Amino acid sequence: MVQKPLKRTLSMILAGALTLSLAACGGGAKTDSGTDNTTASSGGDKPSDKKVTITFQNIQPDPSTPSYKMTHAIVEEYQKANPNVKIELDTLNTDQQKMKLKTQAASKEVPDITIVNPAAQMKPFVDAKLLAPLNDVIDKNGLKDTYQPGLLDYYSFDGNVYALPDGNNIEVVYYNKELFKQAGIDKVPTTFDEMLADVKALKAKGITPIAIGEKDSWTGSFLFMNILLRTNGGPGFLKDVVDGKKKFDDPAFKLAVDRFQDLVQAGAFPDGATSIDANAGGNIFKSGKAAMWVIGTWETGAIDASSVAGKVGAFQFPTVDGKGDLNEFMLAPGSAFAVSANSEHLQETKDFLNYFALNLPKKQFELKNAVGLGQKVDGDLKAAGYSELAIEVASLFNNIKGGDLAFDNTMNPATAQVHLSSIQNLFVQKADSAQVAQEHQAAFEANK
Repeated sequence: MVQKPLKRTLSMILAGALTLSLAACGGGAKTDSGTDNTTASSGGDKPSDKKVTITFQNIQPDPSTPSYKMTHAIVEEYQKANPNVKIELDTLNTDQQKMKLKTQAASKEVPDITIVNPAAQMKPFVDAKLLAPLNDVIDKNGLKDTYQPGLLDYYSFDGNVYALPDGNNIEVVYYNKELFKQAGIDKVPTTFDEMLADVKALKAKGITPIAIGEKDSWTGSFLFMNILLRTNGGPGFLKDVVDGKKKFDDPAFKLAVDRFQDLVQAGAFPDGATSIDANAGGNIFKSGKAAMWVIGTWETGAIDASSVAGKVGAFQFPTVDGKGDLNEFMLAPGSAFAVSANSEHLQETKDFLNYFALNLPKKQFELKNAVGLGQKVDGDLKAAGYSELAIEVASLFNNIKGGDLAFDNTMNPATAQVHLSSIQNLFVQKADSAQVAQEHQAAFEANK
């Protein structure tokens, strides 16, 4: 498990500056599309004539989103510059991809490029020697210098980098200003009780208060962890459990369970939330059918590309029973691109990934999706015509005092799975918080 001191966590949160600093991309002649021919042809080496197919597993299934467009644009440009290389996209949603990768890993058939998550989630794949070290990839064409300081540490073990992140985000509450107005809500909530009151006001008007897709169980967990961050009075609850300083029967954890259930019992979420996947859950908000969406800032560009563009603002998760700091957030070092150690085309795959990672920030900036990137970008958000929402979200990064990583990025996979299932069950039936705590503690003790 990778544990980071607070200073390191804070040093990597640089994405919020309204003027983003210059990305150190490798030099080379540019085509009319802005593609770097040097990086497109394996860092300046003469392209091979050998026909190669690279399987690129990804989690961008929605064609309407900027990240989908970015992925396809870079792949198409690379294939045009390297006609001997075919990039075969294996596109899944997040939970589908996690499940498929586990099956592939069991048979040691990891695709050439796959998606992993930081720290504890990716460690089993590294321990099983299924992922190739990428030190040579980041050392080529100045790629390493494009990443925010400290960010790659979440994807590193024993001095080797094993994955390249696509973002570095915080979790916020997006809200639809028009729906708030319809429910008579004239200000955003800063306390949990105010949020509950808003939920009830929205529900009374027939408006879904909070969008979620809990079929993909990470969504409920991520929301729950905001509450725990507050009831604990700040970051570090899970680290204290790991270090033996606290147990899950701590009052902070039980209170978080109770307050989460207050949202469920108030009807905050869509009916049948556990049968709605994360993509569909997000679309409830993006189609104007829900008033709030508690999610990472990676969704800013997608919101701006949706039918609610111009109607949305963002605020920090509120304090809970007087506890917590609005400027402490759930931190989300992004999902990341990893390369199979058993790839039949290891060098060609690494060459493509280097090109992809170098071009990702530029493409995302062009697509108005640069807020929350893990890499430096050349450009000014306001001058480039970014929305008020994007600039508002970017400003939230400026005041970050710290925060926590997601549960499944902190705990071992077996304990994390018990947690995900336990929180998911709260959407279906009310549970005693002491029993929920006991389930968590038993799983932790059994899987130390």
